[in-house]
Amino acid sequence: MSRENTYSATSLNVRWLGRVPYREALAVQTAMFSQSLNQHLLLLEHPHVFTYGPSADLVSNLKCDPKKVGAELVKVNRGGDITYHGPGQLIAYPILSLQAKHGVGGPADMQAYVCSVEQLVIDTLAELGVKNAGRFAGYPGVWIDPESKSPQKICAIGVRVSRGRTMHGFALNISTDLSYMREHIIPCGIAEYPVTSLAELGVTVTMQQVADVVANLAAKQWTNGLVSRHDVSWSAQNENVNAGSNVQLTDRKPEWLRPHVNHGAEVLATKKTLRDLNLVTVCEEAGCPNLSECWADGTATMMVLGERCTRACGFCLIDTRKPLAPDVDEPRRVAQAVLKMNLEHAVLTMVARDDLADGGMAHVAKCVREIRNISSRTQVETLISDAKGTDALEILFAERPDVLNHNIETVARLQRQVRPSAGYARSLSVLARAQSAGLTTKSGFMLGLGETKQEVEATLIDLAAVGVQIVTIGQYLRPSAEHLPVARWAEPAEFAYYAEFGEQLGIKHVEASPLTRSSYHAKHAAAQVSSVQFVSLRS
Repeated sequence: MSRENTYSATSLNVRWLGRVPYREALAVQTAMFSQSLNQHLLLLEHPHVFTYGPSADLVSNLKCDPKKVGAELVKVNRGGDITYHGPGQLIAYPILSLQAKHGVGGPADMQAYVCSVEQLVIDTLAELGVKNAGRFAGYPGVWIDPESKSPQKICAIGVRVSRGRTMHGFALNISTDLSYMREHIIPCGIAEYPVTSLAELGVTVTMQQVADVVANLAAKQWTNGLVSRHDVSWSAQNENVNAGSNVQLTDRKPEWLRPHVNHGAEVLATKKTLRDLNLVTVCEEAGCPNLSECWADGTATMMVLGERCTRACGFCLIDTRKPLAPDVDEPRRVAQAVLKMNLEHAVLTMVARDDLADGGMAHVAKCVREIRNISSRTQVETLISDAKGTDALEILFAERPDVLNHNIETVARLQRQVRPSAGYARSLSVLARAQSAGLTTKSGFMLGLGETKQEVEATLIDLAAVGVQIVTIGQYLRPSAEHLPVARWAEPAEFAYYAEFGEQLGIKHVEASPLTRSSYHAKHAAAQVSSVQFVSLRS
């Protein structure tokens, strides 16, 4: 669900992200904490996870083997002992820039900030009909009946403030399975007082209702009511992808969407090189409208790991039959093609390979190594899948591609239908992790799937907030009648607006036009990121 509102530099950027693994959410908030000065509030659920700070007493307070109860155990840089997050619990991560306690340049007032977080939860509960919530002297969090002989904790709070920026936040129990906190840990190291939830108190509310209250009150408290709210879809009924679309597959495209095809000698030479080496290009497999332009320039985006994808995204033409085993000789042939075409900037993309334990990352990494072994002057850009967010991504990060590209594809609300096997938060986390590894990061998305102007702006804000340096924006073109329909043709002026908007946010280069695709003008875009020293990235 998105809110039709207008972004300003002082808005609270509220994002409902759905159910997100803890480590992925941590990567996103860490990047926003360090890369952005904007105000963010991330709202989400986690799968079962126990987290603990540096001073936690796990010997006394962890009473189970987390794996045996289906939970992760993650150490984090925040205050507090061990705590639990899981389904039915609203997690809120405010990432804010605080005012100095005593004048410009001084430290932030951490005590006042913690009090404001507590007050936000207390006010939220009051609006939901729970009037007996408050602070319990000497104990962190928010409590029910704190002045009675039997107070119950309903919300854990753990924050970090550094250089005036905040991260981590609170976990409010709505319909949580309390056995995780009653039987498996001593939550926050507090054994003498129990935990509770809104459901246990007899308050019947949905996660969405609670998130709405938190978002509204947080904006009033921290940004004078200015809010930019955009949600990953709460349900399939909320998506409305291409609702009311009048664009048909047979409709004549506008002039600006009709590429000028010219299969000259350079195109034929590139095609022969690729055929001789038995290589696949995404240019052909995805029906790219820029094929002749790019091939005439002696460049092509080579697609590795076969031509069959394990995912079935609603916009993509690539074959989705069961993939074959990776070709172990492919990295050598890719490198030979790069050398033969004399490429200064090679682009490697891949099909999603969820059938492989590492998602294909080792194979892509080997391709990068082979290219550099045979053509050390060539810059290598990799356009990758999310590898399900696993640590396998580190295999490729270790090879330090000159540009690490992972496409977010569309706005938050439309993710579920456009790419059902991926996710908005997961894509942000991949980009955040690559940025944290010191790589130049790149992402892209399409217009024409039913998104609004405010949603596109929010996507650019989020990409900038996790440190993405290059963004591509193009028009969605429906490959066949079985694929998602086109909602509208976005005009060239709209692309120009988003390019300017993104670069004003701090994104170093935004390539935006109706026919732009992920690898369009890739060498030029990388060159525009003037602060990147490609040689030093490899050291």
